[in-house]
Amino acid sequence: MSEAEESLSMRGGSVQSTYSSPSAAPSKPVPVSISFNRRELNQILRVYGRMVADGEWRDYAMDFHKDKAIFSIFRRTSEMPLYRIEKDPKNARRQGAYSVVAAGGMILKRGHDLDKVLRVFEKKRHLSLV
Repeated sequence: MSEAEESLSMRGGSVQSTYSSPSAAPSKPVPVSISFNRRELNQILRVYGRMVADGEWRDYAMDFHKDKAIFSIFRRTSEMPLYRIEKDPKNARRQGAYSVVAAGGMILKRGHDLDKVLRVFEKKRHLSLV
């Protein structure tokens, strides 16, 4: 193995070189952000579409940070979000990576399975005697 190959190290998903030349500027590692995968977005958008069809929700926004991904749900565009669906991988082993947070900051549901967490939006069926 050559000296150049030994100086390469794998760190944080990117290859960085410890070799520096006088004319080369030091490279900064690209920050990795957390995002929803296709399956997760499909589940979220299925619930969102149903609630839009019912006339309860009108808009959404997605934010991707280095520590969590957030899907915010709005009744009107100019308001604060009604709900936030958050994916936080650092909680994956403890309470679960997924949570639904209400406008006031109260966590309505938290868990390891996104499908079960999204059931908080299902309407309760009311039985009545006839």
